[in-house]
Amino acid sequence: MNTLKAGDKVPEFSVKDQDGNTVNLSDYSGKKLIIFFYPRANTPGCTAEACNLRDNYETLQNQGYSILGVSEDNQKKQANFKNKYEFPFPLLADEDHTVIDIFGVWGPKKFMGKEYDGLHRTTFLIDGNGTVERVIEKVKTKDHAAQILED
Repeated sequence: MNTLKAGDKVPEFSVKDQDGNTVNLSDYSGKKLIIFFYPRANTPGCTAEACNLRDNYETLQNQGYSILGVSEDNQKKQANFKNKYEFPFPLLADEDHTVIDIFGVWGPKKFMGKEYDGLHRTTFLIDGNGTVERVIEKVKTKDHAAQILED
């Protein structure tokens, strides 16, 4: 797993959101961006994390951040997740791992003694020039916004 680190420039990407709209990194040029990767829509940890960001969305916006959520779920699953919990930010349906591979968040995981490849819950804070400012690998799902703002 070759994960982007603080100081790395994020390569341009283009991927569809939950509604089939194309989202490009360049759409956020000049803006601070939070990109949070989560393993699967509508699972307890992912729901807690996304809802915490939703509940603190205004505070994060006041700090200048835009937010993108990313998983390998398809557009329909992402749309259902977004609508069910009324998320004010886009969820990217990265089925072909375009963004997941750029950020290097796919790799070996362990669960209940079994090893498998999967998406690592990771959040990247990106500056207005497209450079990674900070990487949060140990995400506190129920208190993620506070983790982001603690800098």
